[in-house]
Order: sequence, then structure tokens, then C-alpha cells
Amino acid sequence: MADLFASAPDPDSRPETPAEGPLAARMRPRTLDEIAGQQHILAGGKLLRRAIESDRFTSLIFYGPPGTGKTTLANVIARSTGSRFESLNGVESNVGEIRAKIEQARTYRDLRGQTTILFIDEIHRFNKAQQDVLLPHIERGTVRFIGATTHNPYFYVNSPLVSRSQIFQLEPVATEDLIPVLERALTDADRGLGGQPVEAEPAALRHLAEMSDGDVRKALTALELAVLTTPSEDGAVRLTLEVAEESIQRKAIAYDADGDAHYDTASAFIKSIRGSDPDAALYWLAKMLHAGEDPRFIARRLVISASEDIGLADSNALRVAIAAQQAFEFVGMPEGRIPLAHATVYLATAPKSNSAYAALGAAVQDIEKGRTLAVPEHLRTQTRKKLASASGTEDEKLNYLYAHDYEGGYVPQAYLPEGRKYYTPSENGLEKRIKERLDYLRSKFEA
Repeated sequence: MADLFASAPDPDSRPETPAEGPLAARMRPRTLDEIAGQQHILAGGKLLRRAIESDRFTSLIFYGPPGTGKTTLANVIARSTGSRFESLNGVESNVGEIRAKIEQARTYRDLRGQTTILFIDEIHRFNKAQQDVLLPHIERGTVRFIGATTHNPYFYVNSPLVSRSQIFQLEPVATEDLIPVLERALTDADRGLGGQPVEAEPAALRHLAEMSDGDVRKALTALELAVLTTPSEDGAVRLTLEVAEESIQRKAIAYDADGDAHYDTASAFIKSIRGSDPDAALYWLAKMLHAGEDPRFIARRLVISASEDIGLADSNALRVAIAAQQAFEFVGMPEGRIPLAHATVYLATAPKSNSAYAALGAAVQDIEKGRTLAVPEHLRTQTRKKLASASGTEDEKLNYLYAHDYEGGYVPQAYLPEGRKYYTPSENGLEKRIKERLDYLRSKFEA
């Protein structure tokens, strides 16, 4: 046992990534100030920074897209607080490994007074039993837990674990924050590519940063590929825009088909249509198509929006949306994106009304919260009317007036008890005509 503790690694002297390791691993930040972006949680005076610098935190969950620094931040916290760092992966680890790590942490705490940070990457991959194993040890302070996930923890992590943790969302790193990271990698002789002369065009570095879409790992990997595969000229590697374009040919889109990026982008798409902004709607449509979103999902959202947001202001919107869906099924991709764009622009520029949708919501609310109304006697089936008549109901109450027998196809008659009104037409687009006719019919009924 004594040998075990004699060989325990000091937090400030951990073995670094081997020189032959990937550039992204070698350039992993060691201090909070080296972390690119994330100033919304790491700037001076922010809660997380204060908690780290004062060493006052228990459990943390970092949530964000790949390459934004979740694992890096956990390592920096361990280094900054002088804690042991133990890591597990949600895909590979099991309950036995979790218990072993916790037992080691207890031993170090009891015999050496040393705190252990247990970092679990992809915590959303743990099942409920695996997550529950952590709870009592977090409560007792046996370990300080840090989890990382690309999925919304409020949906993919157990509620008891979420309630015991502070959740911080990491954002994609901005282009202006990524460029200094690439420049530092080119000049750092110890961990980066500074051991060989590289002349990089500013346009080349900006292209790598932009095409990485906020993913630091992606940007550094592309930079390493560009430098190591480009022949030197006059003793120096010249990183041009053309070389950069070859090194990262397709932009990395932070988009998960069943996660937040999927729902956030779809939400922005529909809200842009609702807000009558065809340019924004087309951008979000293009992002979804580029990222490989199922076009049928997009078509369904267009059909829903046609009734929910345009509605009776332009009933042709629903026809256009249905036609776009059918056209896509007929022609397929890539041409199928054209009718989707057609429908998107039509819906975005059409007059808007949610009156039918709102009216249905009001009626549903009445049914859910109020007394269920009985069908008026004169609207019931003939069999029910015979039973009512045999029970003594007056014939006048059972008399249904057939609207087509009257001028204009209308006769004032009650179809709903208590005179409730749910539908209030707007004056937008074609619905203005509906409002005028309905006002006329309601005035006749009231008269």
C-alpha cells in the first residue's frame, strides 16, 4: 500500500501527451486562460470561474457539441485544484469500473487527504443503474463528479444526478477565437508545429476556422494534416488557402439527428416562416439539408406550419405544402429540395393567421377543465330523438332545420349550448372575407 501512494502522480507533473500524439491532444490547454471561447462561463467574475478558483464546487455537468472543450475543461479544473483526475467513458465503462474508481478515491481521501475528480465522458450513455451508483458517493463527497455530454442533460441524464450538479452549457468556439489557437499551434515548438518553419496565409487559417464550425479539435486536425502533407519549399511549408481547402473539404456541421441541434434548427426554421422572413427560413432549410436531415421531416413541418401559422389567411398554403411533400416523394433528392424551398418561401411570405389553431386550443381547454356539454336534442340521431320523444320531450326541441332548405343555405339555429364562441377570425389575407361573412351570419343569429 505504501508503494501505491509513493507512486501517486502529482497533479502538476502528469505525463503529457507524447510528442507523436495528435496535434489536438498535444495542444490541449493547461490553464483556464488557454481555453478558447466559453467566456460566457469562464470570464473573470463568472460563476464557474469563481467556483474553480476558490475550489468550491461538488458536481458539474458540461453540455455542448463536440470539440468545444468539455474534456479539456475537466482536466484544467483538476490541475487548478490540485485534484487527482480519473476518467471513464459512458460507452465503455460498467458498474464494476465505477465502483473501483470510487474505492480508489476513498482510499486517497482517507489516507492522503487528496480529492479525486471523477470525469465521465458521454454520461448520457450510462443507464439509470450506472448513474445511480454515483449518487451516494457524490453526497458523501467521496468524489467530485464532472460529466460531459453532447445531449441535453435534462432529457438524457437522471433527474437525481442533474439535481446534484451545476450544469454549464459550452458553445461552439467563434472563428475569431479559433484563429489564435491555430496560430499558437504553429509557433509552439514544444507541443505544436513550431519545430518546423511554416508560413501560413491569414486566409488559410480563417478558412480552417470557419469550416470547423466551432470545433477546436476539427480545426487543429485539419491544420496538422495540411502542414504534414505539404512539401516544403526553400526549407519552409507554405500553407495557402488552396492547401487549407484541400485539408478540410466539407464543412463540419454541429448537428445531431435526434438531439438539440436537430430541434433547435427546426424551431428556428418554423419561427422564421412564422415571422415572415424567407431569407432566414431558407438558411435554416439549407443547414438541415446540408447536415443530412430527413427531408420528409422538413416536409411534415411545412405542412403543419401551413395550417398552424398561415391558416385561413391563405388556405392555398396548405395546398402548396402538401404539393411540395408529394413532389419530393416523386422526384427524390437532390432535386426534391427545390419544391421544399418553393413551399418555404411561399409560407414565409404568405399572410399569417393562427385563428383556427387558437380556436381549437380554446375548445380543448374547455373540454379538459369544464363540464362536458351534451349534444343538443335537435342535433341528435333519429333513434335518440325517438327515445327523447317517448320520454315526453316537446317536438319543437327535437326539430332540426336543414340549412339547404333556406335562402343562402343558412338558417339561425343553435349548434352549441350556452352560446360559446371559439373562432375569432383575423383580418389578414383572405380571412378578412371569412370575418365579414361570419359577422353577418352571427348578427342574423343574434337578431
